[in-house]
Amino acid sequence: MKISSTALRAKRSCVSGYRWFARRFDSPSEYQSVIDALVADGRVDDACWLLDRFGPIDSVLVVDAISADAFVHAGSVQVRGEVDVDSVLRTGGSLRAGGSIRAGNAVSVGDDLHAGAGLRTLGSLRTGGHLVSSWSVEVHGALTCGGDLRVRGALACGAALRGEGSIVVAEDLEVEGMVHCARSLQVGGDLACTEGLRAGHGIQAGGSIRSGMHIDAGWGIVAGSDITGEGAIRAGECVVSGGSIRTGAGFSLYAGLSARRDAWPSCGRVVSRTRPDNLLSGFWDGAPCEALPA
Repeated sequence: MKISSTALRAKRSCVSGYRWFARRFDSPSEYQSVIDALVADGRVDDACWLLDRFGPIDSVLVVDAISADAFVHAGSVQVRGEVDVDSVLRTGGSLRAGGSIRAGNAVSVGDDLHAGAGLRTLGSLRTGGHLVSSWSVEVHGALTCGGDLRVRGALACGAALRGEGSIVVAEDLEVEGMVHCARSLQVGGDLACTEGLRAGHGIQAGGSIRSGMHIDAGWGIVAGSDITGEGAIRAGECVVSGGSIRTGAGFSLYAGLSARRDAWPSCGRVVSRTRPDNLLSGFWDGAPCEALPA
């Protein structure tokens, strides 16, 4: 694909960007060459604008490592080692690294993102496909994953977390904001968020579950320790806690919302050490039991 001044006018480029292109190139030039030139001249925002307007390409760049002030590539990127970028990291296709990935600003990947070690960004993180990390993930901004999210360590997020597939975190999950998971949410350790917690299927944590607002699950909620919400707690099926279950002041606990009332003893059970206050639906069972699937 070649970029020309006519194509830039058709995409309504800014005057500054159009003049830069006219000075830098005297004829239509390869798409990625224009992006590389923009990044080299410090026009990273313009490089991202170009990728937004003209979209990804099918090429695959294979390198040993990436170390740069900023990195923008319209295709997919395979890195044998580590990725270390001081500011923006952006790809139109997938990004696969054999080592860790670090960025000083936003990370945006058009397809799947695989990190062979840890992943850390001081900005936001967005993927159009799956996100897989073989170690912990630290995101200082919002995290949006277009597919399944798999983290073999802990996951810390400085703003909202949204996953369009399932989310599986081997250790703790801590989010400064809301958590929205379209399917199942599984955490090996503690799960904590400062705003609402919502899963289209079930929520399961090996430790405690703590939400700064409502907790909603289309299926069940299971925790090895306390389940605490500052708002209401609502589940389509069972709510099982190895400790206590507490809602916020003035709010209630609802279990078995997707089950018939006469099926609550099996499909709407509420299990905890003490009977929860404000239990409005479900069958409380204080007897010890094996954890139910979320």
